[in-house]
Amino acid sequence: MDMNEIRKLNDEELGVESTRVRRAIFHLRSQVVTEKVKDSSQFGKLRGDLARLLTEVSTRRVVGSRSPATTVAKSPALRKPVARKPVARKQVKS
Repeated sequence: MDMNEIRKLNDEELGVESTRVRRAIFHLRSQVVTEKVKDSSQFGKLRGDLARLLTEVSTRRVVGSRSPATTVAKSPALRKPVARKPVARKQVKS
């Protein structure tokens, strides 16, 4: 799956799809034990799909939890500069 397909899925479909991919990875690992794996490149493909799905879930969670007031308050341009104390450095004898 590519990201365009994943973005079109709703939240429930994302959960179902991530469960399906996790099961596929599990079954592929169990086939490795019994030496029945024909295409070992499937590991990388399935892990990539799972990573893309979980990234989209995480992105939706972060975007959904933000409120406009929080976004503005955390903007670096609007924060006051913090006065920092100078750091005392030890001189090393060579």
